Amino acid sequence: MRIMALLGSSRRNGNTEYLTNKVLDGVNHQTIYLLDKKIDPIVDERHTDEGFSYVEDDYEELFFEFLKHDTIVFATPSYWFGMSGQMKIFFDRWSQYMRDHRFDFKEEMRKKKAYVIVAGNKPDPKIAALPLIQQFNYIFEYVGMEFVDYIIGNGNKPEDILTDTEAIAKAKLWNDQLKTK
Repeated sequence: MRIMALLGSSRRNGNTEYLTNKVLDGVNHQTIYLLDKKIDPIVDERHTDEGFSYVEDDYEELFFEFLKHDTIVFATPSYWFGMSGQMKIFFDRWSQYMRDHRFDFKEEMRKKKAYVIVAGNKPDPKIAALPLIQQFNYIFEYVGMEFVDYIIGNGNKPEDILTDTEAIAKAKLWNDQLKTK
């Protein structure tokens, strides 16, 4: 099993990263901070005969690294009740690769399992982040990726997550499960 954690936060050492680290503690994995990558927004060329133009940024290298992994942990804070901009652009660029003739995009996605970690604060993120979880579910369903599970943590300032014993317990459960696979 090859595991990749995609961290979509706009800061390091936040609550989402803490939960992700708890999940992957002692588990062989690769972590990618989307904030460290230059990923340009997509120009929609889905309906042109030529398809998408090449974009000179870090996305292609990142995407081909992503394809090497079969288990992906998507981790994002809830920003304005949605995923971070970095995470959204990561998904938006999939449109470009769905028309890429070098591989069968949906076939590659069907080989993957997805976990989602979200941290947020007000109002109660366990409720307010559910539409975001549903958005992830629709994305995974559309491309045929298995959506295994999610964690929603309650935290705003760094280390606030330490008081969310439910989210930490679930992260520990995932960690135990991933260690046995």
